[in-house]
Amino acid sequence: MFTYKNEYYLFIENTSQLNPTQIKIRNKFNIIYRNNNNNRENLTNLKKFKNLCTKSGVKFFIANKAIDMIKVNADGLYISAYNKNLNLAKFKNSKYQLIGAAHNIKEINLKIRQGCKKLIFSRLFKTSYKNKQTFYGVIKFNNICRLTNLSLIPLGGIELKKLNSLNNLASNSFAVLSAIKKKPASFISRLF
Repeated sequence: MFTYKNEYYLFIENTSQLNPTQIKIRNKFNIIYRNNNNNRENLTNLKKFKNLCTKSGVKFFIANKAIDMIKVNADGLYISAYNKNLNLAKFKNSKYQLIGAAHNIKEINLKIRQGCKKLIFSRLFKTSYKNKQTFYGVIKFNNICRLTNLSLIPLGGIELKKLNSLNNLASNSFAVLSAIKKKPASFISRLF
């Protein structure tokens, strides 16, 4: 159960969830700090974590907070699907990378207008979340990839037992959220 992709995107809600120095493969991993709760970490902790990421050859992205991205000197901004702020397009030609999130074609078009070059597109597989029963599957995801010029990154329902099916995707990367919360070390060790 191994998979080879050019890039991996790992979502975390706090910096204690994952130690970037344990990631041995350089320049393939991207960590997205996405914390929508009121207990966001202070900028000092985020700066320390960003420095660990840089030393480990891991890119670090902040979700939705452009001001935090600048203060932490993150590698870029992750723009959630619900974030419809077109002013974020001003970072399009800056040193920061913009990664968007979308669930359908309408949201893909919005993320293009926001200046995103890469999109995390979900849900690839069925998940156990309430009120989130729809998913695309490999064939439909591949068909949507052919419709757009952007790099689509699948997310949703990706777990250890489904890694082999990712080799059939028309994408050179994928994103993981729940599996990183449960067993980050064992999941990362299966990626090359």
